[in-house]
Order: sequence, then C-alpha cells, then structure tokens
Amino acid sequence: MRVVIAEDSVLLREGLVRLLDDAGIDTVATVGDGPGLLGIVDEHEPDLAIVDVRMPPSFTDEGLRAALAVRERRPGTPILVLSQYVEERYATDLIGGGAEGVGYLLKERVADVADFIDAVRRIAEGGTVIDPEVIGQLLGRRRNGDPLEALTPREREVLALMAQGRANAAIAADLVVTEGAVEKHISNIFMKLGLQASAHGGHRRVMAVLAYLGRDTG
Repeated sequence: MRVVIAEDSVLLREGLVRLLDDAGIDTVATVGDGPGLLGIVDEHEPDLAIVDVRMPPSFTDEGLRAALAVRERRPGTPILVLSQYVEERYATDLIGGGAEGVGYLLKERVADVADFIDAVRRIAEGGTVIDPEVIGQLLGRRRNGDPLEALTPREREVLALMAQGRANAAIAADLVVTEGAVEKHISNIFMKLGLQASAHGGHRRVMAVLAYLGRDTG
C-alpha cells in the first residue's frame, strides 16, 4: 500500500510515517499544507491520503477542502481525515459525494496503533470508518420523524458499527451474537430504510451509512 500524508505537525507527521512503515505501508510523500496535498496525489496516485483538517495558513478547514478537491479531481481516491476535535459537519461533508473509501477519525485514535492500522487498510480497500464519538453525537441529536426512528436499539448498534467500517464477523464479535443474527439485523435495517434488495449489498451498506450520518441517499 502506498500512502501520502498532509499534516503540518512535523512530530505527528513523522510519527504516522513510522507507524505505517512498521505495518509494511509505504509513505511515498508528505506535505504540511492543503494545496501541497493536491500535488502529491497527482504525482503519486496513492492508495490512500491521510489528511489533517486544520492546516496553514488559517488553521480552519484547509485540509478538509483539499481532501474534497482530491475526491472531485480523482473520484474514488481513499481519504482518511484526522481531526483534533469532533466536528460533525466535516464527517458529513466528506462523505457527501459517496462513502466508499472514506474515514474520519480523531487524532487520539492514532495511539491505538492496531485499530488505526486496521482503519487505514479498510479505508484503502474502499470501506468507511467514522469515529465512534462522531457517531454518538449524531445519534444523540436525531429528530422526530427521522427514518432511523424505526430501528430497534440493537439495529442501531449494528448500524453504528457498520458506520465504523466493521464487517459482519467483527460486528458479531463486538455484540457477542452470531453472524446470522447480524445478517438478520442488517436485512431489517435495509428494509426499514427502504434500500432495495436488488441493489448490490456493498452499495446498500454505504447507503445505510449515509442515511445514518444524515445525508440524502437519493
């Protein structure tokens, strides 16, 4: 796997390079600002771009805007955005054009190396990984009439884990149930959200995540 990193903190940037290297993942280029990200993605066509939300010069959302520009110029490029704080709109903005190959994590998650590397690999393979704290906040502010209100508490748990990029086996292990039970819950989720059985299974998972994060699934 070939990765590029856009992060203005030299310490974190070099730490990421070392963690990835130890996991057998090659960092082919690094930059410290948003515009630089576009250049290294064009040059190296990486399997994944890891991007800090806030970078010079204003330290607001330069990294996010650069990530969105990458997705516009090179659709399908896997992107993992790292943020210091939970900012829901960044997660929803990022997946607005599709949730495949998208991740949004708090920087503190990097400290759990095994989970972080697992997230990197899943996003590079086209998965979706959204930070549990973001998911918790989104769930907490659901309004009446939301289609997700039809889901049972267990179905919500399953969908939350789907939004974190968990496969069925991992969801079953986390909830201490069988994979068959998870498959039944997911089938019920698809039905309650109006996601047609004729659609590709992976696509329906993405659409369910989009619905969970409050986007219009069309």
